[in-house]
Amino acid sequence: MLVDDSLTVRTVFSRMLAKEADINVVAATSTAEKGLEELRVRQVDVIMLDLEMPGMGGLEALPKMLAQSPSTKILVISSLTAEGAEHTVEALRTGAADTMLKPRPGGFNDDYRDQLLGKIRALKGMGPEETRRANAKPASRRAGKRPQVIAIGASTGGIHALNLFLRKMPKDFQLPILITQHLPSSFIPVFARQMEMASGREAVLADENVEIQAGKLVIAPGHGHMVVRRKGSHVVTGLAYHPVKSGCLPSVDPMFETLAEAYDGEVAGVLLSGMGRDGTEGAEAIAKAGGSIYAQDAQSCAVWGMPRAVTEMGLTTAALPPERLAETILASAGAQAWR
Repeated sequence: MLVDDSLTVRTVFSRMLAKEADINVVAATSTAEKGLEELRVRQVDVIMLDLEMPGMGGLEALPKMLAQSPSTKILVISSLTAEGAEHTVEALRTGAADTMLKPRPGGFNDDYRDQLLGKIRALKGMGPEETRRANAKPASRRAGKRPQVIAIGASTGGIHALNLFLRKMPKDFQLPILITQHLPSSFIPVFARQMEMASGREAVLADENVEIQAGKLVIAPGHGHMVVRRKGSHVVTGLAYHPVKSGCLPSVDPMFETLAEAYDGEVAGVLLSGMGRDGTEGAEAIAKAGGSIYAQDAQSCAVWGMPRAVTEMGLTTAALPPERLAETILASAGAQAWR
């Protein structure tokens, strides 16, 4: 279903999607109120939702839509403005699964169409039976070395999962937490502030020679991979820009791989909801060095892609909803991780 007050945007999106045999536009509405009415009578897998509309805005409508149809995934169509970034990150926090930037005139090209179709198909996800079978697969590794750092990788659906995870981490828990979230660069400052509020601890953006400190969050910027290295008695971040197999920038793999070396495997690596396989190679490096990998389970993911890859490879110590992952890691860290 398309929910956008612009007739032009609804028409362009409808034409893009009409060419696809596996995608059916069941409704296209100009207001959120009409979208909610349609949702009462139609089964909808994915809603493309504009946030800035007259009457009920998308931010107000989003929780109502999710309450009315919990299995429906919401793809937010975001403007390029600073206000658009604020609204979009808030929507992702409250349960929207993913975002697409609304292109400027002339920007609805083949590349944009391919990205959009990829996101819609990923959000459609697995059927109930496939999800049930996926959740029945047991995690197969014992917990490794006691962690000195927590590293989290996330993508589609990951911001909501991150909020759930971080709200379970007590403020006096001292292990540093590093985060790589796939987001446009312009969204990262807003995202960092949101992570501060969720966790109750200071967040800093990774850059050259930023020291990793107890009790703080370190977040990958949108324009480079976060990497870490030993510098005397300290561990510091750096930035890298090399291509990676997943094609992501920033990518989870360089963060995981360099942490495995810098901390000699004393790492708890976490993969939350996201498309693709980013983080898989880094997870292998952490496991090989003696660390532990934790994955979000299929039932709670918007897209069970990144967590699925490591779960099916047998790398995970636990596959659980975000809140329970946090509790499991807290238990594994031991008394040394607290003030």
